[in-house]
Amino acid sequence: MATDVEVVNETDEPGWDVDPDDEWGLAVLATVGRQLRLRREAVGMRAADFAKAVGYSEDMVYKVEGGKRIPRPEYLDKADRVLRAGGLIVAMKEDVDRVRYPKKVRALAELESKAVEIGVYETSNIAGLLQTPEYARALLECWQPAYTPQDLERRVAARMSRRSLFERSPAPALGFVLEEAALRRKVGGRMVRRQQFERLLELGRLSNVTLQLMPMDSAPHPGMSGRIELLKFKDGTGVGRSDGAFNGRPVEDLKHLRILELRYGTIRAQALPPGESLALIEQLLGET
Repeated sequence: MATDVEVVNETDEPGWDVDPDDEWGLAVLATVGRQLRLRREAVGMRAADFAKAVGYSEDMVYKVEGGKRIPRPEYLDKADRVLRAGGLIVAMKEDVDRVRYPKKVRALAELESKAVEIGVYETSNIAGLLQTPEYARALLECWQPAYTPQDLERRVAARMSRRSLFERSPAPALGFVLEEAALRRKVGGRMVRRQQFERLLELGRLSNVTLQLMPMDSAPHPGMSGRIELLKFKDGTGVGRSDGAFNGRPVEDLKHLRILELRYGTIRAQALPPGESLALIEQLLGET
């Protein structure tokens, strides 16, 4: 495992730190960096001249070419123009973009992108797929130990990238059960909460989305032991995870999935129907 990847806090240089434990990410960055260096050398441009042409420091150029820093999209755009690569460098942006997201988020997003049905029960906050960037940022800002500003923005961007799920065609069936208490918690300021409620109403009215709230005066239910997520795929297989079952590990075998499905089904049955849930969100919006 590479251990010489530089870990830098907030800087004025355009780029992100790379996770030193992310083997796939390190391999991608090494390939991208090597291609950038070979292209620069092929056109006879020194690193110092290239750095001046793209408007970044020479040190940043060496870090990117050495696979020790994740270049931002605009860096690759400028490099493509300066090196007259005809789009070859720009074509690497998709893989580079994936590297900047934590590998756990990439793995989750990969599963979600293949699922035809997703069910989520969330206990203490609004589910990540439903969050606005402002809400996600306010939520992550309270984490301890605190994230660096750079890592915070990286995680917000990673969470927002998963929202492409709503643009898929054909659209997957999405079900969410949220605790009313989580919506009443004052995460962020007034405008952050208003925007989040408006986002919930927008998504909750989509034909492929079922959004329910568990009222604060509900009876005890199986979700009180923790979050539940269930994903089902086209071939009939599935994967699920719950904080309160199987040590929190993802499970795929039918017996364990049925247990999670039973719990999730009971939670949905005890939650408010979708229409009443949206009405309650509208009420909370009016009170904010």
